Parts: sequence; C-alpha cells; structure tokens
Amino acid sequence: MNDSYEVVVLGGGAAGLNAALMLARSRRSVLVIDAGSPRNAPAQGVHGLLGREGMSPLELLEVGRAEVRGYGGHVVSGEVVAVDRVTESTSRARGFDGNSRVAAGARVNGADVEVTPNGLRVDGGGGSLDVSGAANSADFRVTLADGRTVRARRILIATGLADVLPEIPGLRERWGNEVLHCPYCHGWEVRGQRIAVLSSGPMSVHQALLFTQLSDDIVFLAHTTSLTLEDTEKLAAHGIQIVDGEVVEVLADDHLTGIRLSDGTIIARDALVVAPRMNTRATFLTDLGLTPEPHPAGIGDHIPADPVGRTTTPGVWIAGNATDPTAQVGAAAAAGAMAGAQINAELVMVDTATAVAERAAGTRV
Repeated sequence: MNDSYEVVVLGGGAAGLNAALMLARSRRSVLVIDAGSPRNAPAQGVHGLLGREGMSPLELLEVGRAEVRGYGGHVVSGEVVAVDRVTESTSRARGFDGNSRVAAGARVNGADVEVTPNGLRVDGGGGSLDVSGAANSADFRVTLADGRTVRARRILIATGLADVLPEIPGLRERWGNEVLHCPYCHGWEVRGQRIAVLSSGPMSVHQALLFTQLSDDIVFLAHTTSLTLEDTEKLAAHGIQIVDGEVVEVLADDHLTGIRLSDGTIIARDALVVAPRMNTRATFLTDLGLTPEPHPAGIGDHIPADPVGRTTTPGVWIAGNATDPTAQVGAAAAAGAMAGAQINAELVMVDTATAVAERAAGTRV
C-alpha cells in the first residue's frame, strides 16, 4: 500500500471492485481496502449475473481482485475506521503524487491563485479569472483499524450493508440456504417447495406475492404483526394461508424442516422467507457530514446519493448496497462502474481547471 492514491475505494465487493476496475483502466492510481466480510458469503452461488451464473460469491470476488490488479490497481485487506478531510486544501495537476500543484493562497507569476469549492480563481494585475472545475481537489485521509493511513483525492464508499435478521432460534444457521429473502437471488433454488413467509418487515406481504410465481404452496406467518384488510385480501386472492401465532423456532437437520409456533404447533416447510433490516456499514463518515438516513421503503437505512453516486460531500462518492440496499450483485457492479467513470471525469475537469489557471497566470507550475 502506498502513502497516497488518486482514489481510495472502501469496500471490495462487486461495486467497489468494478469502480476500481474502471479507474485503473483509466490509468488512475487506485486502492481498494476490503474488510473481507461480503454480505453474500453464506450463499452458495451468485444468481442473475450474466456470464457468472451460479459462481461462488467468494470466487467472483477473487476473480475481480485479480482483474483490478491486472491493470495496476492495489487491493489490500483492512478495516477502515475513519475518513477525514486534510486541513491543507490543494489542487493538483497531472497526477496526485506528482510535484505539480497550486496551493491555496499561492502566487503564481505575480498572480494570486485561490482554490474555491468550484475550482480556481486567478487574480492578476489585469483582472481576475474564475476557472470552474467539478469540485475542489481536496485531500482525504483514510485511517485503518491497525493504525495505517493513506491519502486520496477522492473517496468511493462501497462498504455494503449488514443484514439484521429476526432473533429467532435456528434462523441464522440456515441463512443463505433455506432461509432467504430475495426471489431473484435464490427463488429458483426453492421453486415448487413448501415456503413460509415470515412477517418481519414492511415488504413482507410484497415478498409473499412475488414468491407465488415460484411455488403454489405458500403460508404467511403473521408472527407478532397485524395485517391490514387490503394485505389480507391480496394474500387470500393468491390462495396464501395466513397463520397467526408467534414464531419461536426454525427447525432443521441438514435442511430446514419446519417452523415452531409459541403454542407448540409445527408447520412443515422446506424454506423460510424473511425480511431482514438492511443497515449500511458506512457509519464512520459523520465527520464528513454523511450520516445514514432511513430508507424510504422502511427496509433499513442508507446514505443517499445522486444517480451516479455523488454524495452531498464534495469528493466523496458511494455505490452499491451502502446507498441502494435492494441492489443485486449485477446492479451493484453497474453502480460501481458508473461511479468510477464519473470520478475519473471529475478529476479530469479539476486538473483541466488547474492547467487553465496556470496558463492564465502566465506559467505552468
């Protein structure tokens, strides 16, 4: 790991690696820091990803890391605990680790050069010139749990999310196998089986309706919730039996076998659908003004961003499940590619603004 990079990517899943791939192919110096705990590690395979259907999640990441390294990108293991903006704000040209730069408040060939949030302002004897870049080339410092630090011109957050599962004995042990949440990720693997849907979130009824495409034998476990009349009608219209009573245990041997209710009733099932709360792992960015917010769908929290991954904090970008909890692997990878391309374009514009300012001042530093 070097002391500084143009872009540091926090998180080495599909979003982070694909962003790094785009940046490395654009000849950017890029570092990926990965904590090594991918959300989909319990799953046997990645599905719905063209060309990689059924591949092990861990194998997919290994292939991705090799591809990034093949273009000169760096990938290291580590846990990020803090990201802060370095006090000295500078605008650099032609590469982060070069010697060419214009510092805030500098004089270039008799002209005052000011770094502004929008680029550079050059004030010479004959007047002033504003050179607008996409954003100021502010430096960031990333701190790892082991004390290492690294500097970057731009930060991409791709730390993903953590699934908070219902606290029911036996449920976590089958998570990623017969306990699942997404019909598109793992629905085919339980097609035609006896499926129970646990009412554990605002999207549980929606989940049940989607799984009707995969099985004719579905029960809806009301658990500790009450259904609206509208939801009851929707389930009944599809022939889904509503079972009252609190779920107290998920039963299994080598595979899931049933669900135990608080009154002792056992419902024989082959698969259980749950709605975990999805919480972003990017909880270390408060010093940069980025705090997780409730997701509009009520499924957890996230850090909002614009369609290309730009956050409200200049220089900080985000992609994948950290901002879009519902994104599958393919969508997360696509978001990473978009963010990587946009970061490259922003750096080009900033470096162009620097070069124009230097030229206007009568010299190239």
